[in-house]
Amino acid sequence: MSKSTKIERVETILWDRWLLIQIYCEDGTIGIGEGGVHGWQRPTKTMVDTMADYLVGQDPNLIEHHYQWLYRSSHFMGSVVQGALSSIDIALWDIKGKRLEVPIYDLMGGKTRDKVRCYMHVGGTTKDELVTNALSAAKEGFTAVRFTPFPPDYYLHKSYTEWADEAVERVGAVKDAVGSSVDICVEIHRQMNPAESIWLGRRLEQFNPFFYEDPMLPDSPARMGEIADQCNIPIATGERFTTIFEYEQLLKANAAAYIRPDLCLCGGLSGSKKVSAMAEAKHVKVIPHNPLSPVSTAACVQLDACIPNFALQEYTGESEPPKSNLLIKPLNLIDGYLIVPDGPGLGVELNKETLKGPENPKILDTPIGFDGSVQDR
Repeated sequence: MSKSTKIERVETILWDRWLLIQIYCEDGTIGIGEGGVHGWQRPTKTMVDTMADYLVGQDPNLIEHHYQWLYRSSHFMGSVVQGALSSIDIALWDIKGKRLEVPIYDLMGGKTRDKVRCYMHVGGTTKDELVTNALSAAKEGFTAVRFTPFPPDYYLHKSYTEWADEAVERVGAVKDAVGSSVDICVEIHRQMNPAESIWLGRRLEQFNPFFYEDPMLPDSPARMGEIADQCNIPIATGERFTTIFEYEQLLKANAAAYIRPDLCLCGGLSGSKKVSAMAEAKHVKVIPHNPLSPVSTAACVQLDACIPNFALQEYTGESEPPKSNLLIKPLNLIDGYLIVPDGPGLGVELNKETLKGPENPKILDTPIGFDGSVQDR
């Protein structure tokens, strides 16, 4: 290995609500990545800065070796560690692709598709606002929309039946409005216990949702499997998982029809490719989680392009500021599909002028119920 191929330095950037990294090599190649753990960017930045001492002077080609060394170098693991490792993994793949002048998906088996179907987030304080926003997304060309069925003040209702009835009305109204040409994706946000989610899921079956996301906290795959077994809607979950080992438990419990790896949390492109292969063996499809910046989206598209069991891609307004300002050339969105780029590495480059913008950290909060109890965010 010549000296020019070594890692020279690692830069961490807190920009808006996201943590970006750049890994500089002595030959001038720069790899970009993003760390997850949404809402905990600052401690994740500290973790990347700590890992940088190991990375400087290393061969950037040894992606799996570096992951194993950093992952296994301490007795303790967890989300902040995995968010840091994920950002490093994505940046190292970007370096390898740029050096070889090929997209990352070419290094992971080649393309299985030319474009990636996306779903768009929609919302609304009232049922009418929700319907209007869903129709707007459909007019933009999206063939799938995702929303929570609960009113914003659901946690203040004293009767579960009351807010569940309203949830059913909201889902039905959206389905009636968009018709069969647009799939509806129902996001529960872990706001129910298993018994409640089974009961609501059975009532929502009539609307044929594409998926029923996080109907309970994801800390018990066995219990999630019971929900999947007792309501006839495909379950989607996994965005909080950080390792392949959690996904193994989920798949073993037959708890999901769709898994939701977050590339910036679940070991980067390497970890998410492994998870996707595990899911493929169980005939489970992949819907990558993506609440972060366009760097995360670009990494997701590289994964989506090279796996056979891709289903949908979460899309969160990359065409609007501030996200639209982050890349020199944004990814190409046409009629609700992201076109798979053919540029080297991730296929995108950061707008360095934008990186001078201020940090805008996510405010940590969570709902408090009518009785003063803490609800899940």
